[in-house]
Amino acid sequence: MRHTWRWFGPIDRVSVRDAAQAGAEGIVSALHHIATGEVWPIEDIACRHAEIQQGGLVWDVVESVPVSEEIKTQTADWRRHVQNWQETLRRLSDTGIKTVCYNFMPVLDWTRTDLRWDTRHGAKAMRFDLAEFVAFDLFILKRPGAEEDYPEPLREDAARSFSTMSDAKIAALGKNIGAGLPGSADGYTLDQLLEKLRAYRGIGRERLQQHLVDFLSEVTPVAEEVGINICAHPDDPPWPLLGLPRILSTAEDYAHMLKQVDSRANGMTFCTGSLGARGDNDLPAMARRFADRIHFVHLRNVTRDTDDLPCSFFEDEHLEGGTDMVAVIAELLAEEARRRAAGRVDHRIPMRPDHGQEILDDLVRQAQPGYPAIGRLKGLAELRGIERTLAHPHYGLRN
Repeated sequence: MRHTWRWFGPIDRVSVRDAAQAGAEGIVSALHHIATGEVWPIEDIACRHAEIQQGGLVWDVVESVPVSEEIKTQTADWRRHVQNWQETLRRLSDTGIKTVCYNFMPVLDWTRTDLRWDTRHGAKAMRFDLAEFVAFDLFILKRPGAEEDYPEPLREDAARSFSTMSDAKIAALGKNIGAGLPGSADGYTLDQLLEKLRAYRGIGRERLQQHLVDFLSEVTPVAEEVGINICAHPDDPPWPLLGLPRILSTAEDYAHMLKQVDSRANGMTFCTGSLGARGDNDLPAMARRFADRIHFVHLRNVTRDTDDLPCSFFEDEHLEGGTDMVAVIAELLAEEARRRAAGRVDHRIPMRPDHGQEILDDLVRQAQPGYPAIGRLKGLAELRGIERTLAHPHYGLRN
């Protein structure tokens, strides 16, 4: 695999040169300052390439070109936003970008209740606490009809959790859940979040699935034309939130999307952390099933408190948690071998060590939550060690 590293631009407290020293070969980045739905300016794309090259690496993957809420709901100026997405693909291709990641999660991107939770050995990790999330929904956001979405025992757990929260905890919970895309300055107040939720009235699971298919039917032909692989990131966490449907949470969700728009250019971002938050997702089996359409890989691990759905979980060390990382990497290396034999130009799948616990000097650097320097370096080293071992001729997976 091609080892990459997410970089949020000049504001990132972990530099491109840090990434190079950690062992990354390429950078995953985006233009977070461009408003969602607008075309990415050619000059800004060129500037980001130059910034990355000055650090000694190249820009390999865009994560992400955001999909606007208007596209997801098919309201207001959504058709212009689709056209702008198409034009951004053309401009990115002209500069050598061949992989573009996106997500189709309504309103909220990845959602955590705690961005710096204390682990058993003093590291900081991101955590989703189900009782705290329900407490936010019921008692802080006060979403109309929220009570109907939760069984009584969970509502009681949420009430107990809320009763112990300080004002600072309540404020932090609202900020964490209402945060926008990673790296962006976006975010929602409680009133803004309720307004966003109202825009999805009448949009259930099947309708949102169709809106995704409609979007892909428009942008995939352009991706094919310009030689870009687009890849949908799974829901995180992979179940409905705040009454909103989630449509990329399971193997069957991806099978539907890939069948409806059956083009190699239309693929998936295989995120073991997001998909691994569900105990019923078999990650090695999913990697094997969708191997031909995996265009980008996020490798991280989570430990679930229970196998219930939904559940609480935290982001564990890369080789711990519920996902058999060795088995997953073996499936990905086997797919790379198949692609190489077939002469595919995309035979090296870009991978990045996703997230990471804050350890050692990370604890004072205060980088973007989930994206520390040393925690990711450790994760990349561990993952690369598995890959090198499995690719050794003795093990039959020559890379």
